[in-house]
Amino acid sequence: MTAPHRDDWNPRAASVQDNQIQAYDTMRRECPVAWSEYQQWTLFRYADVMRVLEDPESFSNAVSAHLSVPNGMDPPEHTRYRDVIEPYFAPEPMARFEPVCRDVARRLVQSIQKNQPLDVVNTLSRPFALQIQCAFMGWPESLHQPLADWVLKNHRATLAGDRAAMAEVAEEFDGYIRGLLDARRQPDGTASNDVTTQLMREQINGQPMDDEELVSLLRNWTVGELATISASVSILIHYLAQHPGQLDALKAAPDTLSSAIDEILRINAPLISNRRITTREVEIGGRTIPAGEKITLLWASANRDEDIFGDPDQYCPHDNAPKNLLYGAGIHVCPGAPLARLELNVFMEELLKQIDTVEPVASEQPELALFPAGGFNSLTLVFR
Repeated sequence: MTAPHRDDWNPRAASVQDNQIQAYDTMRRECPVAWSEYQQWTLFRYADVMRVLEDPESFSNAVSAHLSVPNGMDPPEHTRYRDVIEPYFAPEPMARFEPVCRDVARRLVQSIQKNQPLDVVNTLSRPFALQIQCAFMGWPESLHQPLADWVLKNHRATLAGDRAAMAEVAEEFDGYIRGLLDARRQPDGTASNDVTTQLMREQINGQPMDDEELVSLLRNWTVGELATISASVSILIHYLAQHPGQLDALKAAPDTLSSAIDEILRINAPLISNRRITTREVEIGGRTIPAGEKITLLWASANRDEDIFGDPDQYCPHDNAPKNLLYGAGIHVCPGAPLARLELNVFMEELLKQIDTVEPVASEQPELALFPAGGFNSLTLVFR
């Protein structure tokens, strides 16, 4: 690989991390295809990101040196796993899960202490993401606190860029998964027929998945869900605190909630980026990118591209829905989108039933999350 002579930008600079969305807006206008040692090539424009999504032969998902099921796979291998996974998010299982999801959401929002400052991240968004993922997978409540502690350790290791700590944290999570698999193999016949048990019975190419495949699948499924659902909840509540008229409109017309959620999360992305690797030399935006180079697709920028959406902060759910990349596009479009939409819709429905207003606290400025996370690290609001 022959690297360019200098970085076009520094993704980890304080000026970027202080407000990722604002920084990406600037880069999209000034240097839409940018090189950095940290991310290699970064694409900021909608058209360039779509080009990658629509050409999986030139832009491979097999970026990681480690097994990544199915995120880090290309067809035909990717297709085999997707065929197994997608039925778990079909309308029937989503309908079965809805009452469980609603119970989790209702219990959380009914615990809100009104008329006093509340950190939304620690009291609502992170607990909801954790509890709802465990409920969907059939994992015990005893795992809630260990996983909550693990999320914080993973966050700290990622922010520090400490590869040794990140590897240790990853191994800890894999240990939880292996324990869940082992418990379901005990001969006492007590294993419930939950999603995790069902996945253990699935076959790829006529063979059950081995533990390495199952751990990778469940790790990708869970880590992604915990991060994006938590970020989404805090982003949504923050937006309504900043736009009280929109909160009133949603309370008056709850049938518009689904499209509103997608649009708010287009404006402020819960998932910042994904990666690809080139399989051949390509030219994008006047830059020649050799084969074997890593590319970062910045959803948080592409979904705000003025050439596609006009004013990126303008709230236009109906106009923007067909172009929204919240759940990706192409063959790697998020298979769990129906579950994420169900969870967010149900949570926000229950929240809007419970509150009249949500207000910022002037003395408590939100702390934005840092790359690769979206949303907030802390967000203090008052519910009334």
